[in-house]
Amino acid sequence: MRQGPFRTCQPLVLASASPRRQALLAGQGLHFEVVPSALKEPSPEAGEIPADYAARMARIKGEDIASRHPGKVILSADTIVVQDRNILGKPRDRAEAMAMLASLSGGWHEVVTGFCVLRDEDDLAICRTVSTRVHMALNPHDMLAAYIATGEPMDKAGAYGIQGVGAFLVDEVQGSYTNVVGLPLRSVLNILLEIGAIGVADA
Repeated sequence: MRQGPFRTCQPLVLASASPRRQALLAGQGLHFEVVPSALKEPSPEAGEIPADYAARMARIKGEDIASRHPGKVILSADTIVVQDRNILGKPRDRAEAMAMLASLSGGWHEVVTGFCVLRDEDDLAICRTVSTRVHMALNPHDMLAAYIATGEPMDKAGAYGIQGVGAFLVDEVQGSYTNVVGLPLRSVLNILLEIGAIGVADA
C-alpha cells in the first residue's frame, strides 16, 4: 500500500531535528533530507511581538541551511508557546516545569509557529505564522507532578506535548491541531504545492 497522498517534486530539506515535524511530513508521503540548524536562537528583541519572533527564528534557521544546500527547497519552522504575550520556553528544571504548567492550568494560551519555505534558484522566500488557541484543563498539583515525573515536559516549550502523554492536559483546541504539534501542516502543504515543490500523487 502506497503511503501518503503527496509526492516530492523537488529536493526538499527539513531544517529541523523535531521528530514530530518529520513524522507529519513523512506521513503525507513526502521524501526529504533532515538537516537541523545548529544556530543558537537569539532572545526576542525589545518590543518584538511573539509571532514576529517565531517568524524571525524560522527564517534564521532556514537561511542557515539554505546557504549550504543550493538548488534545494528548504523548510524551516519555530514553534513557541505564548501566555499573555510572554514566550514560554523549555523548562530548565522540574520546578520551572511545575510553575509553567500551574500557570497554564485552567486558562487559554496560544501556540504560534513561524515557518519559511526558501529556494535559492529563484530567490523565493515565503514566511508565514499560524496561531492556535489552546485551553488547558484545571489540573490539580498532584496530576501535574505525576506528568512532570514522566520526563516529557523537560524538552517541550511550555512544558507539555499535546501529541504525547500531555494530551490529557488539554480540553479544547481552536485552530490547527498540527500547529500545536509543531507544524501547521495544511498551510505548509499549500505553499509547497503552490511553488511546485510537491505534487499530488497519482491515484
